[in-house]
Amino acid sequence: TRGNHQGAVAFLSPVDFYDLEEVITKIVDSGEKPLILALDRITDVRNFGAIARSAECSGVHAIVLPKNDSAPVGADAIRTSTGALLELPVCKVGHMKDAVFLAQSLGLKIIAGTEKSEEDIYGAPFNEGCMLIMGNEETGVHKSLLQLADHKAKIPMMGTINSLNVSVATGILLYEAVRQRQ
Repeated sequence: TRGNHQGAVAFLSPVDFYDLEEVITKIVDSGEKPLILALDRITDVRNFGAIARSAECSGVHAIVLPKNDSAPVGADAIRTSTGALLELPVCKVGHMKDAVFLAQSLGLKIIAGTEKSEEDIYGAPFNEGCMLIMGNEETGVHKSLLQLADHKAKIPMMGTINSLNVSVATGILLYEAVRQRQ
């Protein structure tokens, strides 16, 4: 700034952050079955933005992010999300395990998207109130969160390449939720 700044600088988030418990309670009170998307250590801004875009298009009620180890919710993420981050409630939590415990206490099923499962996405109960956890591309959903999950759902793979980009994988799981909820 050219004005007198007194040595102080502030960074403002372009989006408001919401309390997860209030968001879930409001959804349940409205008679809907919550579909919450928790992103465990997704740090790439472009993946985060693409995931948010798919989330908004598929009817996700809120996105949950850890305060640390997460892509910044800034102009790049908003641009990549095509504005979806301005439409969806974003909830930041200190620890993802706390978000999972809270969701479970409010009656949500926890579904982890992971290739470390025998159950495929078609058997996961997306038609109930649920929280879908997606993990980063290097290590997936953290082991401690996998242990808390009620269901672990994998995407059936047909080719020789055995992995998908996390934004693509998230879109596939979210649209299985859409299919089950229709």
